[in-house]
Amino acid sequence: MADAFPDPVDLDLRLVQCFVVVAGHQHFGRAAEALHTTQPSLSRQIRRLEQQLGVRLLDRTTRGTRLSEAGEVFLPLAAGLLRSAGQAMARTRAAARPHEITIGYTRGLLITPAVRALRKAEPAAEVKTRLLAWNDSRSALLEHRVDAVVTRLPFVTDQLRVTVLYDEPRVLVVPLDHPLVGRESVTLDDIADEPIPHVRHSDPLLNAYWRLDPRPDGRPAPDGPLAEDLEDKHELIAAGQAVAIGPPLDYATGLHPGLTTIPLRGIEPSQVVLATRSSDRSRLVAAFRKHAETQLRTHRSHAAPVSAVTQTERS
Repeated sequence: MADAFPDPVDLDLRLVQCFVVVAGHQHFGRAAEALHTTQPSLSRQIRRLEQQLGVRLLDRTTRGTRLSEAGEVFLPLAAGLLRSAGQAMARTRAAARPHEITIGYTRGLLITPAVRALRKAEPAAEVKTRLLAWNDSRSALLEHRVDAVVTRLPFVTDQLRVTVLYDEPRVLVVPLDHPLVGRESVTLDDIADEPIPHVRHSDPLLNAYWRLDPRPDGRPAPDGPLAEDLEDKHELIAAGQAVAIGPPLDYATGLHPGLTTIPLRGIEPSQVVLATRSSDRSRLVAAFRKHAETQLRTHRSHAAPVSAVTQTERS
């Protein structure tokens, strides 16, 4: 039979966080800067953690810092501990504040009509909004940084309830001096040999979707340069090194004045969705879903018409 009371665990999460940051930078100096502390202080904190665990986690070399064998084992576990601790804090605080909701959204998507409708219907509620990175929707929900997200598919939807709000056409993003500029529309055949950039550390599902890789005939999408992030990708396109497939005009040109878009025919539109945690029974989340389904469909911009709201749930 399991013990009624587990043995006490002497593990300081602040020290665990220090270790994860050092492991990520592989350098005490850079990690100290990221943590806004001094290198000697950070070294002492790592030694305290190693004493608590009874193992050596890091080895210093002339080129920086590397993980020991024990450190390699501990790193993913440490990252999991920090995520679990963050979720525990967020969920506990949320339970104590049932009249608060944080609504996330990704760039280029309009949520104002639904937010205003919720605030009018729930004047006592504190309704917050938060702009998320284009690939952060799922993590933000599961880590309880937000309670609902208006964003674009695709992303992994297990543990989430996803409601499709409307379709949105995909367009070709090109520099202003591209030979195709001025055309009313283009097809994939027009860009068969145009390089499409990769975004480093991008979710493979998102990367394949926005690169249309593979193409409908099974051919791989032409490889393009590697971009560090979305803004870097747009700079590469503006410089004439690649083209990209993306959401409508206001999104692309809003990030870089050297870009324009051309309607792309013959491919399925993207879908704008509302995502929430499947286990969330919050009254405010349910109320926001109702307003999103009505208000955002009515006020959507650049969206192709759809016949009805489609709702899917996955456990």
